[in-house]
Amino acid sequence: MLKDKTVFISGAGSGIGKATATKLLELGAKVFSLESSTSSIAATREELPDERLRFFEGDVRDPKQVQAAFEACDQTFGPLDVLINNAGLGIPTPDMAEADLAVFERQFDVNAKGVFLCMQQALKRMRPRKSGHILTLISMAGQRTNPGAPLYCASKFAARGLSSGLADQVLKEGIKVTDVNPGPVDSNYWGDRQVPRDKFLKPADVAEIIAFILQLPDYVIVREINFDNIHWLAK
Repeated sequence: MLKDKTVFISGAGSGIGKATATKLLELGAKVFSLESSTSSIAATREELPDERLRFFEGDVRDPKQVQAAFEACDQTFGPLDVLINNAGLGIPTPDMAEADLAVFERQFDVNAKGVFLCMQQALKRMRPRKSGHILTLISMAGQRTNPGAPLYCASKFAARGLSSGLADQVLKEGIKVTDVNPGPVDSNYWGDRQVPRDKFLKPADVAEIIAFILQLPDYVIVREINFDNIHWLAK
């Protein structure tokens, strides 16, 4: 059901985005990604030398670059079928009183504004065809707060509001909208922080869930899916 489908993923150069691109390529999809890291693009191209995977180097926070990336996707692979809002940024802020405004703005720019800009471009392409699927990687941080990262959680709550509101707007137009909410994932997000990454989900686990949702019959819609590593939950 994904063979020859065009999928746009923000941030497919590493982590969940890269794992998802890998899985969807295996299923026959064409994957186009807006990615900000030159080194990640180079490394992923070397690891996945597939003509059905293309990158556009740019910033998800910049409206002009987002528009240019979607236009390049149109020209490369044709009509858009799926948008996966994956690009995200998380910065620990254990004390909001001492947090820099720039830390607040960076996270909201990527995690909320970037999602909004990609949604707009996807809708312009999906509405005329009355079909399409928009998935947003929100995470459980968009449902419950974390005292160590309140600004990150706030940005994810904002993304969840955008996604939920959009779902209500476009349901009658044949466009599906899904929130994907994994628990902690073993990725570069954690940096050198001392956390039990062996008990976290793996990027490939999230990719499998996304692939499952995208392969459901056209009449089935998953509005929201929450999942976690049982060993982390049982800690």
